[in-house]
Amino acid sequence: MNSFAEFGIQMPEILLPENLDLSSWSVIACDQYTQDLSYWKKVEKAAEGKVSTLNLILPEVYLNDSDKEERIRKIKKEMKKYLEENVFSPAQKEFIYVERKTAYGRTRSGLIAAIDLETYEWKPFSKAFIRATEATIVDRIPPRKEIRKGAALELPHIMLLVNDEKKQLIEGCGNLARKKTPVYKGELMLNSGSITGWALNTEDELETIYNSLREIKSRNTDSQGNAFIFAVGDGNHSLATAKAVWDEYKAEHPEERTKSPVRYALVEIVNIYDCGLTFEPIHRVLFGAEADKVIDYAKTALGGRISQCDDEESLSSRVQNSHSSFGFVYVKDGQQKYILLECDFNELAVARFQPILDEFIEKNKGDKPIEMDYIHGKEEVFRLGRETGTLSILLPPIAKDSFFETINSRGPLPRKSFSMGEASEKRFYLECRKLFNC
Repeated sequence: MNSFAEFGIQMPEILLPENLDLSSWSVIACDQYTQDLSYWKKVEKAAEGKVSTLNLILPEVYLNDSDKEERIRKIKKEMKKYLEENVFSPAQKEFIYVERKTAYGRTRSGLIAAIDLETYEWKPFSKAFIRATEATIVDRIPPRKEIRKGAALELPHIMLLVNDEKKQLIEGCGNLARKKTPVYKGELMLNSGSITGWALNTEDELETIYNSLREIKSRNTDSQGNAFIFAVGDGNHSLATAKAVWDEYKAEHPEERTKSPVRYALVEIVNIYDCGLTFEPIHRVLFGAEADKVIDYAKTALGGRISQCDDEESLSSRVQNSHSSFGFVYVKDGQQKYILLECDFNELAVARFQPILDEFIEKNKGDKPIEMDYIHGKEEVFRLGRETGTLSILLPPIAKDSFFETINSRGPLPRKSFSMGEASEKRFYLECRKLFNC
């Protein structure tokens, strides 16, 4: 049997509940709805009295609460209880091919695998197989370490993007999987769509996965021999936490460097070219900045061309149909302004634009600093742009074909660069794996 170690992954030993009710077992990623306590109260109601991943995670809406430590103790106790009371069927060594239908009518495919944390690095300009897509905030790692360190189980909400324009790996797995009986199938809670999973573990199936990965690695290896196969799409800080826990553990237990389950992390691998995977830009809004100065500064820095649009629809259309143009919405002398900045470059727009904004803000601190916020959805961009003293900035779509190239050449993207779909489309906890021996 071929080893997958050369690609930085491993076939995991998957744990699934003996009596799996997806509508109560599966819960949305913990870093979603962080400002919506009512959502998590609905989750509690849906999971009440049942075995559920809700009992095994800490929703980040509670991360700063005074009872956080007690919640973490309870989570780790529940993990042991689920194992001791045989909530799970016997572990199966397998990959799982997943098809997720979201509430928005989109279908996304993925492959559940374990990645080798020795082949992942979040620090900028790494040449690892697996790299971060956005800047990692180091201060966000310690509180997450408290949850993972010593935990009996891990549950993945991390999504890895694979650079597979030929659609060999995930789509190839789908062709094999749909010939078999699913290991699970059902509706997700709170009208979040449905999910189906198939086990892949036969010799022929593994050979197909291996050959696909080998070709992907070959296509994504540079002239110096550095292969960039996977980029973290969702769950960057969770994966950085797993790396930090492993680095600490292997220093304390050097004899377990090659065999410990702590060295690995469960993820869902998704093809960046999957039609069901939407990439939405996260727009910017500045408060307290002189709009004309910002626009002129950006124009000079990017070497772009300025023109004026008549209305929101015109500006939105022009920006939407380009990967290197920006829209500015603001009020000047009582008049609504819609300004287009057209540029010519191949990198992802946010990677070029955000450093310019940061530089402008730093140079124009003044008595009252300029404030910046991050906006989802163009409707909110235009709403804020109608307020005096506010400059809304509409960013163009994310170009999938330059995504990996930009990260490879420029390092991780600025924070809040993109969003992969709507909140309810994020990964739900489902599969588990043993982590620490407790």
